[in-house]
Amino acid sequence: MLVLIDKLAKVNAPLLIEGETGTGKEMVARAIHYRGVRRDQAFVPINCGAFPENLIESELFGHVKGAFTDARADQPGLVETAAGGTLFLDEVDALSPRAQVALLRFLQDGSYRPIGARVERKLDVRVIAATNSGLDNLVQSHAFRCDLLYRLRILGMKLPPLRARNDHAI
Repeated sequence: MLVLIDKLAKVNAPLLIEGETGTGKEMVARAIHYRGVRRDQAFVPINCGAFPENLIESELFGHVKGAFTDARADQPGLVETAAGGTLFLDEVDALSPRAQVALLRFLQDGSYRPIGARVERKLDVRVIAATNSGLDNLVQSHAFRCDLLYRLRILGMKLPPLRARNDHAI
């Protein structure tokens, strides 16, 4: 598996890691980041399922002062925090349809707009996403965008369940 991790670390493209809960998806994402050219930049993990639907866009892309009632100051998002490095989106299947659209836009050209901002910003960030759900099934049931799946799965990696691994899998 280390050979595959080293190969994936050399490529600057979105990566989707799929596997059951507890298979080490974040550990593999970190290994890819720290073995790659972005290793001296930030690795920013986010659990997409941990944020309420109405906050995920603000967490990802930030907001400007006055964008909403409690926006008393500009707040950079996690995308900006990861500038030059890697943004790890765990449980990417938990993103709301609106957040999926915003992420798709960012993946297409690296541009995003903080909530309340008038001007788009552009950043260089590698996105590694992970899921324990079958995204293909979610696409068929219209719970996940097909175009977003294709953008995330430019590179793909399926981690075997722990019960199927030998002692030297990672």
